[in-house]
Amino acid sequence: MADRSALEVVTEVVGKAPERAFAETIELAINLKELDLSVPKNRIEDDVPLPNGRGRPVQVAIFGSPELLQKVRSLADRAFTVAELEELVKDKKAAKKLVAEIDFFLAEAPLMPTIGKRLGVVLGPRGKMPRPVPPGSDPSNLINALKRSIRVRSKGNRTFHAAVGTRTMPLEQLAQNVDAVLQRVVGKLERGRSNIESVYVKTSMGPSVRLW
Repeated sequence: MADRSALEVVTEVVGKAPERAFAETIELAINLKELDLSVPKNRIEDDVPLPNGRGRPVQVAIFGSPELLQKVRSLADRAFTVAELEELVKDKKAAKKLVAEIDFFLAEAPLMPTIGKRLGVVLGPRGKMPRPVPPGSDPSNLINALKRSIRVRSKGNRTFHAAVGTRTMPLEQLAQNVDAVLQRVVGKLERGRSNIESVYVKTSMGPSVRLW
């Protein structure tokens, strides 16, 4: 079966999907092969910047010192001091709600052991452990990059999904995002594209169309 272009497939997917009252997500379904996924190095877990963004707001939260937070308060959606982190740790319901609402977390490096010990049980299974930020640094550029990124995780599954945008985005932009994600995934696999069985594009509630 000859490969089709991402633009051709995205156009077909959007054309086939019924109209919805909300902006459906456009997703990739990637099927792996010939990989032992019980070995951690064979699993995909990566934050992938999309050339044209997600098509929806991406929420970023940061834990840090007042000095660090002062640099990013206009960029981060939520900012927590050490004292506020301690309060969050005490309220498991609030912690779970926060983790559900936030796409990416950052934390000043010295706080990472505390976060791992106290909130790791909430953050870890959802693939949302914070990225460490060196003390005294300015993570503004990182926050801006994350606001147009997605997290791609295969975990132990041969089939996994990755959002590449929303139906309201121009088709050309969606196709560029598809190509960017696949290029990143292929680069992470031991044998590159040879470890991919197939790739499908679909809307979150619509039919799928094979790309590879």
